[in-house]
Amino acid sequence: MPKFAANISLMFPEVPFLERFAAARSAGFKAVEFQFPYAFAVKDIADRVKDNGLEVILFNLPPGDFDKGERGIACLPGREDEFRSGIGRMLEYAKAVNCRKINCLSGIKPQGLDREAALGTLASNLAIAADALGKEGVQLLVEPINVVDIPGFLLNRSSDGIAMLDRVGSSNIWLQYDVYHMQRMEGEISATVQRLLPRIGHIQIADAPQRFEPGTGEVNYRHVLNHIDAIGYTGWIGCEYKPRTTTVEGLRWIADHGFSL
Repeated sequence: MPKFAANISLMFPEVPFLERFAAARSAGFKAVEFQFPYAFAVKDIADRVKDNGLEVILFNLPPGDFDKGERGIACLPGREDEFRSGIGRMLEYAKAVNCRKINCLSGIKPQGLDREAALGTLASNLAIAADALGKEGVQLLVEPINVVDIPGFLLNRSSDGIAMLDRVGSSNIWLQYDVYHMQRMEGEISATVQRLLPRIGHIQIADAPQRFEPGTGEVNYRHVLNHIDAIGYTGWIGCEYKPRTTTVEGLRWIADHGFSL
């Protein structure tokens, strides 16, 4: 049976972020993930996790200046020191909440920058991060993202992610496979997940094309999730979707698809 974690950066927008831990637990979730905790004190995050008996599955390395449109700095030449500083900052949060999976957003390739230069910078930064995280027992993940949501993002397809994993060559780097992003870029979800399963460290879901909860778009999630379970994926599945109405009302999709929390 699939295990679902609430992504509280997108889910439960009805309440402020620090209240979403309790909201997720009240809704029946035993685990959460989130995008960026850095606007909040480490203790405030850790206290909410402990008070609600939750497991933290995943969050992202610092993305740069998100408000100015940055979506990761790992591919940006000249930002290496900032990237490495972000590793240390991230580890403070990861240790406080015992999170064992961290995603790295590759970033948007600046206009005029050669793609190979961006890929080389990314590979170098990822190698350093994979080593640093491995020493702490934390897995590093890399996520391809569709070009509709983030135009110019460096890695867009599952093949891009695997090529980067191969280039880095570390035993501590994995693919984060987001069904929503890959449906928009390439389709063939079931076959691709089965083929890449040994290299997938985490799976996230949302329906396409509007990124609402499963059952609102074109993905046959009853089939996809049963298939993922059948081929032996035992990790958590992150519900990284925007509720179409309220979060709790939208959670009916779980029972409607034959699953439970």
